[in-house]
This record gives sequence, C-alpha cells and structure tokens, in this order.
Amino acid sequence: MALAAVTIRVMPTSPQVDLKKLKNEIEKIITKIGGILHSNEEQPIAFGLKAIIFIIGWPESKDPDVIESELAKVKDVNSIEITDVRRAFG
Repeated sequence: MALAAVTIRVMPTSPQVDLKKLKNEIEKIITKIGGILHSNEEQPIAFGLKAIIFIIGWPESKDPDVIESELAKVKDVNSIEITDVRRAFG
C-alpha cells in the first residue's frame, strides 16, 4: 500500500479552545478513518489564535477529501485545509 504524506491545517474557533483536547480528538478521528499520525505542532496566527498543523500518512488509494469532511464535523473546529500532499517514500 503506497502512502502519501498529507499536511493539514486545523483552525480552532477561538483562542480559548483547549488545543490539547482538540488534538486528541482529531488524532482519534485520523486513526479511525485510516490515517497514520506522524506529527502535530501549533502555529501562532494572531491575537492568541493558534492553528494545529498535522502531518499524516494517508493511503494513496483513498481520497484525501475524506479527511477534511470528517474533521470539519469536530466541535471547536472553524476550518480545515489540506496544505500539502506528497508521495511518501521509505
């Protein structure tokens, strides 16, 4: 099974959102839909708001739009954006 490395930017609804809780919930969903979590990091945006950047392994045979549609359902998520998709080697 060939994997793609997919980078996703998740924007919370406000700076008051508990990012640790949000990360945990998103990680569970990524695993449930068939992704393999590689890493996540917080990226400052403005006025205390931080985006969460996830890098996941995703089967090339599956449409990456599934990721956006599933994560958009999570409470406290304002937006989801796939910012990069690359073929993973190794």
